[in-house]
Amino acid sequence: MVYHVIYDGNCNLCATFSKLLATFDKGKLFNYIPMQDETTLQQFGITADDGQMGMILIDGEDQKRRWQGSDAAEEIVDLLPLGQAFIAAYRTLPGMKWLGDKTYEQVRDNRYNWFGERETTYQSPYPFGCSFKK
Repeated sequence: MVYHVIYDGNCNLCATFSKLLATFDKGKLFNYIPMQDETTLQQFGITADDGQMGMILIDGEDQKRRWQGSDAAEEIVDLLPLGQAFIAAYRTLPGMKWLGDKTYEQVRDNRYNWFGERETTYQSPYPFGCSFKK
């Protein structure tokens, strides 16, 4: 099973998150598409403006299954080893989902001011279209 992570390749925070996830996963579960790669995004019916609303996660086996923003972040954690327990606890605590959603929106909307903008778009070593299984 493969999931496509669409991230802002010009955002320092987003690039760092993608690097960290790629280092941990090594391309086994996730591949990466910067939202600046409009040609590849067209294959999924996604525009650059869509990407401005936050990271997107797409199920590679059923492209209709998509998550965006804080929902994408939650799903990524849920897919990681031991992530299910963390996400279950997070979703059970009253108000945490709302707080997580609002925090994500603030970070998303202020990412360049708070974390800076890269001069070049970050490209993952595990890009969409390449297979690095085992």
